[in-house]
Amino acid sequence: QVQLVEFGGGLVQPGGSLRLSCAASGFTLDAYPTGWFRQAPGKEREAVSCISNSDGSVYYADSVKGRFTISRDNAKNTVYLEMNSLKPEDTAVYYCAALLNTPRLYCGRSRVHSWGQGTQVTVSS
Repeated sequence: QVQLVEFGGGLVQPGGSLRLSCAASGFTLDAYPTGWFRQAPGKEREAVSCISNSDGSVYYADSVKGRFTISRDNAKNTVYLEMNSLKPEDTAVYYCAALLNTPRLYCGRSRVHSWGQGTQVTVSS
């Protein structure tokens, strides 16, 4: 059974850091591009960052460039999202996703074939 499980969410003060982890089971994570999406209350789910499984290319939403870093550890079948300089507007449920293979990395909801259950990130003083 394909499953993605996120870890690492929580409450953090503005300017703080969190590291999210996503562990895969039932399939090999490096067979697919993977990514992180988030959904704030009353808003649509949006792409945050994705990483290719083939050429190492990465995508970051403009709102997180320079603050977030995506990485993967194929040996652990895990993908990570390091989040620094967190802002209140980063507050959302963060979802890990495995994406369909495409010729070029495409970080979009329409390319997601498996979702994690989500983990809450709250940035507040």
